Amino acid sequence: MPDFEKAKEFYSGLGFEVVWERKPVSGVDGYMVMRRGENIINFHGGAENVVDHEYFGKFPKDSKRGYAVEIIIPVDGVEDFYKQVSQKYPKQIVQPLEKRFAFPDFRMEDPFGFYLRFVERYNWVDTRDKSGKPTV
Repeated sequence: MPDFEKAKEFYSGLGFEVVWERKPVSGVDGYMVMRRGENIINFHGGAENVVDHEYFGKFPKDSKRGYAVEIIIPVDGVEDFYKQVSQKYPKQIVQPLEKRFAFPDFRMEDPFGFYLRFVERYNWVDTRDKSGKPTV
């Protein structure tokens, strides 16, 4: 994550709060933890020098972050949450609210390119048959 302040602003608008942060200092990457209810997101970096990291530095600086990653965030009352979020961040909605896989969800992209799916909270264990296969 190249900019913790931008991440804080965006994710705070989704109801997340910073619960712990170590700011990046002189070449040492930072770390930030944000929480929304039971959902916790951890961020590494916090400064543009994250592109110098031994792993992340292998990719071009302008690579879209989050490529091929879907972050699933369960929420209670996803319909009301969607109304709030779509008014606040309309340009970041990638797929509007609809019922998929038996549960309503919507998808959006954060300012860094991460693909977020917000889904109505349900018990994942109860959606499997006796063999462990998903029933939804």
